[in-house]
Amino acid sequence: MDSLVYGNHTAVTEFILLGLTHDPVLRVFLFIIILCIYLVTICGNLCTILLIRVSTQLHHPMYFFLSHLAFADMGYSSSVTPNMLVNFVVERNTISYVGCGIQLGSAVFFGTVECFLLAAMAYDRFMAICHPLLYSTKMSTGVCVLLLVVAYIGGFLDASCFTLSFFSLIFCGPNKVNHFFCDFAPLVELSCSVDSILILVSTCSAGSIIVFTVIVIAVSYSYILITILKMRSTEGRHKAFSTCTSHLTAVTLFYGTVTFIYVLPKSMYSTDQNKVISVFYMVVIPMLNPLIYSLRNNEIKGALKRELGGKILF
Repeated sequence: MDSLVYGNHTAVTEFILLGLTHDPVLRVFLFIIILCIYLVTICGNLCTILLIRVSTQLHHPMYFFLSHLAFADMGYSSSVTPNMLVNFVVERNTISYVGCGIQLGSAVFFGTVECFLLAAMAYDRFMAICHPLLYSTKMSTGVCVLLLVVAYIGGFLDASCFTLSFFSLIFCGPNKVNHFFCDFAPLVELSCSVDSILILVSTCSAGSIIVFTVIVIAVSYSYILITILKMRSTEGRHKAFSTCTSHLTAVTLFYGTVTFIYVLPKSMYSTDQNKVISVFYMVVIPMLNPLIYSLRNNEIKGALKRELGGKILF
């Protein structure tokens, strides 16, 4: 049963996810590629969390936030990737009405947490480079925990807005979602209650979070750039900038794709382009983040060598 009839409306009880492609050969190829990416994502981010936990050299605010970023990346990818993999091996991929709401909520939650964590990490770099003498006070354990709590509460509130909006929508019959997961925009297009005030609230909530976190990151790096340019030592400039390159790379990848999907007008890209970009920021970026931080961060590389060296010697 796809739907039940109540009065003049047809209550949808499940949705059909159309996925990325209907080509059987391409589906097999994508299944193998995305499965490998997902396994690397889980292993890479778990290793990042474990390394930060066991290495005392990494018990600093930046790595505290990085461990939670790794957790958010695993949750973000896991909210959509397993269902996407199922979509590649079955003829007709369906997801229940409640399951769709849960998937939407979990994706929004982890995506929002990631936004706040990237902003917190930018603020951490700002304090470390621009105010090194105040760093231990301004980035104390209490402050870090407070910023983390704000990130998770922000994620919960934003996810609640989208989930409540979804459950407030009335679906009049069509239940084919032209995406590989329950994204909000395709679901709104299927509904016959587009005038819902909750849709506007959800849009404003997501937009304000993106704008706020982008402003925090932009202001932090503006001051960081000014401070670095004022340094007389070339070695000091290089050392200060090297501590930011990993985070800047992660920010550019994440916000670049989010801007493409959620900020640019829909007339500027097709549905297929939307799907491809969504795969990149929901599946590929969570895999890239641990690689970016391990390959471009000397402290991470040094801690990894010490831990592996210790285990081998033991």
